[in-house]
Amino acid sequence: MIPKFAATSYDFTEFVPARNLIAGKWVNPSSNETHNVVNPRHGKTISTVTYSTAADVDAAVKGAEAGFAEWRNLPMRDRAYVLYRAREMMLRDIDELAWLVSHENGKLFDEAKAEVAKAVECMEYGCSLPNLAAGENLEVSRGVTCETTYEPLGVVAGIVPFNFPIMVALWMLPQALVAGNAFILKPSERVPLTMLRFASILKDAGLPDGVFSIVQGGRPTVEALCDHPGIKAVAFVGSTVAAKSVYARASATGKRALCLGGAKNHLIVVPDADVALTAENVVASFAGCAGQRCMAASVLMAVGNVDHIITAIAERARKITIGKDLGPVINPGSVERITRYIDEAEKAGAKVLVDGRGQKATPGGNWVGATVLDHVKADAPAACEEIFGPVLSIVHVPNVDAALKVENANPYGNAASVYTTSGHVAREVIRRSEAGMCGVNVGVPVPREPFSFGGWNDSRFGQGDITGWDGFRFWTRTRKVTTKWALQKDTTWMG
Repeated sequence: MIPKFAATSYDFTEFVPARNLIAGKWVNPSSNETHNVVNPRHGKTISTVTYSTAADVDAAVKGAEAGFAEWRNLPMRDRAYVLYRAREMMLRDIDELAWLVSHENGKLFDEAKAEVAKAVECMEYGCSLPNLAAGENLEVSRGVTCETTYEPLGVVAGIVPFNFPIMVALWMLPQALVAGNAFILKPSERVPLTMLRFASILKDAGLPDGVFSIVQGGRPTVEALCDHPGIKAVAFVGSTVAAKSVYARASATGKRALCLGGAKNHLIVVPDADVALTAENVVASFAGCAGQRCMAASVLMAVGNVDHIITAIAERARKITIGKDLGPVINPGSVERITRYIDEAEKAGAKVLVDGRGQKATPGGNWVGATVLDHVKADAPAACEEIFGPVLSIVHVPNVDAALKVENANPYGNAASVYTTSGHVAREVIRRSEAGMCGVNVGVPVPREPFSFGGWNDSRFGQGDITGWDGFRFWTRTRKVTTKWALQKDTTWMG
């Protein structure tokens, strides 16, 4: 049994070790490789995680196969009702889940609570699938009908990142479970704790043993999931390098695979943009969740004379209080990497309008303050590579065409936004941007349910999006049934 998390503040609080959930039982992984789970705000160990072996993955698959045999035979509405009960429990325990997210990931409590609320939305979409997933049925000839049904794949797996410990897992889980699959989750080894509590919620909601499993671990565990012949589909969210590798490995074994990678998102700001709206929105985009999200703004394309807007952005960023308005990044290595990008940009001629280097909210935490770099060259590392921290790089261009040329030259295709009061400019930017998710005066254009999430180019490997109807289709296969019961007098080629 996983106990409730006791924290009700940022005060350091320990939690239980992260173990595997196999066939409804909590078991220790069988390897000897153990790692600390560190609270980023305090830099102190709150738990430990032991990595799983291929044998552990095999045991999870066997347990999932047994769970699948029972689960798939329930009507879809009954499966959805289990998730509905879990949704009610999530709302009941939302503060507890948010504090657990905050302690293992470093997010501010309000950010963590917003993440859990978004996860609840994902559950709600899953609960709605019985009303959406009715297959087509048509009399195609006299006395002959054709219909389509959506059938589960079997045992499937999801591999999720550290930056959203519960939300990204619930991009996948509701559609997969309501569709009738058994699901094996590999959480990030940096943040394995929140999903322990969520697993307890699913158990209390009535989910049969084996339908949801957890295997802890790192790269060897991921490779075992990709290689196991009993797993029919794999979804992944993480860096582009890892996404490409997981997609290739899983696909090579005949699995269905959908892998979301990194991003370098561009905000295009034109002179007619609303100053107050743009300043507040841009800062929230690049500094929210300490910049550790694939939808964060990282490059601002300053079109023409927008110095007045840049000034307002810098003023707003300077008001951010580290520790109160901005959480820590995940680990010391992230601090070093982010700081290096700032240092290199400054040496190359960029002007540091707001400097977050060296800021501290707690002695042992992993802190980088909000940083705004102006006059960054379009081909500089800070403007081209994913920093994954609270850093905004401003690149100056003469017109929208030049801004789009920079945006479209980057290998990623996750998100792009434009700040303008002109409908024509907005339409042109959206039409011509190489990005799967676009915004107009919205710095984090994450689609809300039922609209689906997914980028283009090097931000996604595989077909379709990971949430919404695309997500449901990913975890299912269509069965086509043609039926005839009586001989018709006016026969056709089908009769």
